[in-house]
Amino acid sequence: MFKTVLFPIDQSREAREAADMVVNIVQKYGSRLVLLSVVEEVTDSTGSVMTSPETVAQLLENAKSLFSQQGISAETIERQGKPAFTICDVADEVGADLIIMGCRGLGLTDEGSQDSVTTRVINLSPCPVLIVP
Repeated sequence: MFKTVLFPIDQSREAREAADMVVNIVQKYGSRLVLLSVVEEVTDSTGSVMTSPETVAQLLENAKSLFSQQGISAETIERQGKPAFTICDVADEVGADLIIMGCRGLGLTDEGSQDSVTTRVINLSPCPVLIVP
């Protein structure tokens, strides 16, 4: 049913909590797992921790190791851009059948706190999106 699962990650607590759901679904369906983290393009000095390519690379490596301990091999992708748009673009590129993400991430879109990355992904996604509270 879910041949390819995309799991966009950041350093939020919600992303860590969603990992359990990812493990369950990937193991149940024998899915290919793709981990994605986005280095945000920043035009001002917001100080966002996801603006460092080194931080993002380490985050992906840690997540890959976590899934490996569960017997799941994961591919990693690091991209630069606006998180919601990048997540949807990558979902399309890898042929994702499902995106799993936490209900909140660290990044918000330019429009403000009412329009979160999660909300944008739900509205733009080329496939179903599972939001883990």
